[in-house]
Amino acid sequence: MGTTDIFWMFLIIMALQPLIRQKFLVMSRQRLLARLEKARQSRVIMMIHRMETMSLLGFPIMRYIDVNDSEEVIRAIHLTDPEVPLDLVLHTPGGLVLASLQIARAIHQHPGRVTVFVPHYAMSGGTLIALAADEIVMCEHAMLGPVDPQLGQYPAASLLKAVARKPVAEVDDQTLILADQAEKAMAQVHSSVRELLADKFEADKAEELADLLTEGRWTHDHPITFKAAQDMGLPVNSDMPKEILQLMGLYPQPVRHQPTVEYLPIPRHLERRGSKSPGA
Repeated sequence: MGTTDIFWMFLIIMALQPLIRQKFLVMSRQRLLARLEKARQSRVIMMIHRMETMSLLGFPIMRYIDVNDSEEVIRAIHLTDPEVPLDLVLHTPGGLVLASLQIARAIHQHPGRVTVFVPHYAMSGGTLIALAADEIVMCEHAMLGPVDPQLGQYPAASLLKAVARKPVAEVDDQTLILADQAEKAMAQVHSSVRELLADKFEADKAEELADLLTEGRWTHDHPITFKAAQDMGLPVNSDMPKEILQLMGLYPQPVRHQPTVEYLPIPRHLERRGSKSPGA
């Protein structure tokens, strides 16, 4: 084999390396998913949204819950016997209310037990989905978030407050139309949250939680921690299976040229020094 052949072979191997690595990741995920399903006797569904980079231009794109996600989750549920438990792993900043509600209602109507696992965060539409589950398992530092609707770049609650502070004659037509849409959006999401909580709480408590999560009391990125979720009375616990965290490691964030977080990827335990005998 000549130098030219070696050079071209090297280029081919380098070109195929990302594909081989991706194939290895997919196979590793499938093996771990199968092991987890066998251990829990459940259907495990992963919905993981990472920041992705366009291959040619190189700028980042944030993934979010969309109708493609709802189609895939509902298809997975349809492939599952009604009595088989569902385990849904969520890692998402949120997304479309329509798609989130489709998923939430599908898991809410599933006869088998439904558990949502939140290893890091499930904000906005992710929280809406989590509210439909029988149980929410969160890591100690994981977060949920408010589900108040957003109209474009504006929170619906803030639009209504801004319009209410001015005489109607001083508000332009476009803002009035947005405020009308905001009022409808808040009523619809409030009703949906109350619907999802109705079989878990008394009517007054379900109404109270729906108010709290949809009224715009906090900013939309306000973190609802595990402790805060507990205090609200949501059905949460912190018994996160280690396999879920292992699975998260198989959904890596696209690598930057310079990593912002770095550590040795091995378990680290306290080294205990044994006492030496006098003759040692």
